Amino acid sequence: MPSFKIDTSTAVVFVAVEPKFKVINKQTEEIAVDRETGAKMMTVGLTIADEGEANLFTVSVPETGVPDGIKLGMPVKVVGLKARDWENTFNGEKRFGIAFRAVAIVPPTAPAKG
Repeated sequence: MPSFKIDTSTAVVFVAVEPKFKVINKQTEEIAVDRETGAKMMTVGLTIADEGEANLFTVSVPETGVPDGIKLGMPVKVVGLKARDWENTFNGEKRFGIAFRAVAIVPPTAPAKG
């Protein structure tokens, strides 16, 4: 499926939910893995405010793109943020939404890579 770049260059971004591993099977506690790099995936809740509007997004990020010390309320920069629509059937019920993924999240003083 195609993905779309999201420009956050003029936005203010804060950590709303601290990073945690992305569990894809709650029964086995299996953690999602990046298909390209093999890195474990994490999710982080980000409040992104721009042009007078703020929204909370859950963003998937490879563990390698989440530096130590990322804490609740911390301002961050998002590197390589993309959105992709998804559709799936769970227990016979069709569901759909938008998934957000980034290459990394970094403190605003850190040089952005990617």
